Amino acid sequence: QEPLVESGGGLVEAGGSLRLSCAASGRTLSSFALGWFRQAPGKEREFVAAISWTGARTYYADSVKGRFSISRDNAMNTIYLQMNSLKPEDTAAYYCAARTSDYIGSVYYSPSDYGSWGRGTQVTVSS
Repeated sequence: QEPLVESGGGLVEAGGSLRLSCAASGRTLSSFALGWFRQAPGKEREFVAAISWTGARTYYADSVKGRFSISRDNAMNTIYLQMNSLKPEDTAAYYCAARTSDYIGSVYYSPSDYGSWGRGTQVTVSS
């Protein structure tokens, strides 16, 4: 049973929107810091967005700031990534990640900070 499962990816035209979801199975995410990363073919995995335990703090990569929004629903054990104004350079496999939080407001933006990962969902943006 995968601990994290992403969904919501697909093919969209430039300027369009998608909402990714990441659901946890067999565990509660309420005390975990969470993040979204992406990886394009031939490139390293890169940070996209992070959210703290309570959702009070968020942090974004400069490349997505103002276009993407991360949120969480602890009651549903799910996190979301709303992606607007998509660009072809946003094309990648998107992964959610979770880790225990050191402090209530902690956010983490390095892949090595996270211990649990989903398998990813593909987002393709056509020009």
